[in-house]
Parts: sequence; structure tokens; C-alpha cells
Amino acid sequence: MSGRLVVCPTPIGNLEDITLRVLAALREADVIAAEDTRHTRSLLDRYGVVAPLVSYHEHNESKRSAELVSRMQGGDVVALVSDAGMPLVSDPGYVLVRACVAAGLAVEVLPGPSAALTALVASGLPSDSWRFVGFLPRKKGELRRVFADSAAGGGTLVAFESPRRVPASLAVLASLDPDRPVAVARELTKLHEEVVRGTAAELAARYADDPPRGEVVLVVAPPAVVSGAEAPLPEEAVAAVVRLVEAGAKPRTAASVVAELTGTSANALYRAVAEGRPSSS
Repeated sequence: MSGRLVVCPTPIGNLEDITLRVLAALREADVIAAEDTRHTRSLLDRYGVVAPLVSYHEHNESKRSAELVSRMQGGDVVALVSDAGMPLVSDPGYVLVRACVAAGLAVEVLPGPSAALTALVASGLPSDSWRFVGFLPRKKGELRRVFADSAAGGGTLVAFESPRRVPASLAVLASLDPDRPVAVARELTKLHEEVVRGTAAELAARYADDPPRGEVVLVVAPPAVVSGAEAPLPEEAVAAVVRLVEAGAKPRTAASVVAELTGTSANALYRAVAEGRPSSS
């Protein structure tokens, strides 16, 4: 059989979640490219899979991709795995897949476990339209922008988050929209699996002094639709734009600056000021 890449998702916690197709692919591969060879070796030993392993992680992607493409061009079948879940989804693999596509090599993707999908379904929040953003940004301004963009987009937001940063992220969301429904899913498929649901304000208070433990997926529902009108703008944000304009700033520039700092819509702020909407100032 001609050389190809087989992308193999692995369990996100419970090792029994591996699929029969993935096990077959790992047994048939000429080499397995693994994010952490020690971690993957434990999985392979559990199921009696004997195959050579090479490391493939964010620090050697370019060099290793070239080596693996060369092997596939020679007829080898390469299986790609990450430590947990689907490779490429906040894990290494994109460089290798792109290299295979560029080289005209076949890429076969097997279905399997996904922390993002598991959390989305377990959250009980709308799943008809959703967006995965990987790990949330650390800077407050960027975090506000992510939450604001999710509000504008209208779909459910799914993100990975460090457990120690959950309180700060929930606090930012609560400051923007305290009533937004949220779910904090942790340790999915593991012994201490837990899904906590509530409003942004409720969960921000719950975790303020007691961050969750383990691996966390944050699921944020779209904001409630305000019938017949846009969601109300924070009056202090409108007032800030007005003050900047009065100080000589151009309205659109002022609206953009305040939007970045507050996580509100720049267009909505600009329209509010252009229409002369009164502010709390």
C-alpha cells in the first residue's frame, strides 16, 4: 500500500475510549509520531501494540515533518497521535498535515474522542452553532474581545482553560454579561469528572477562591437575544467614547479603543455616539 498519514485520536482520559479502528491503524503503522513518546508507550502497552515511536511536538514539527514526509514518499504508513484527543485540535500536527497535502500524500483521519465535543454536549448549552477557540488568551483585553466576539457571533463558545485561570476568566465574563449561562467541565471521562452549570456570575463566585482541579473545558452560551433591539451597551463605555471625542479623538478611533478595553462592539459604540445616545456622564 502506498505511503500515507493516518491521524489517530486517543482517549482524553479513560483508556477504554480508544476505537478499534485506531488500534488497528496503530498496529499496522510503520512508525507512530507521538507528542510524548512515554505517554503514548503506556497506551500502546495497555493494548499490546508494538510499533516504533518517534517524537513529534511543537518544538520539532518542521524538521520531523520533513523526515516523515520522506518516509511516506518511500511507502511507509505514519500514524499521528497526540497525548489526548484529536491531533491538531490545540495539539501538534498541522505542519505535518499541510506538508502531506503539499506533497500529494493521502491523509486519513479517524474519528474518536474529543474533549471539546464531549464538554459541549455535557454542558446542556446550545450545540446547533458553536465555535472552538482553543486556549483562552491570558491578557484581559484579549479575553474581553474573545467573549465579545462570541456574543456578536451568536454561537456557543468552547475553550480550553488552565484551572488556575478559571476564576479570572469567569470574572471577566461576569463583568461583561453576568447572566450568561456557562458550564465548567473538568476531568472529562476520568474518575473525578464534573460538569458545573450556572450563570457567569454564579460560577465566578463559586470559583473565586477555589479554582477547579484537573483539565478544564469552558463552555459559554450565546447571550440572550434582546427582542427588537441590540443588547444594551454599558453606559460607562459610551461615556468613555464621548470623552475621547471631546478631547479630539476621531469617533471611530475612540470607539475601537474603548471596545478593545471593555469587550463591547466598536460599531455599536460608534453608532451610539453618532446618534447622540445619552450616557451616564
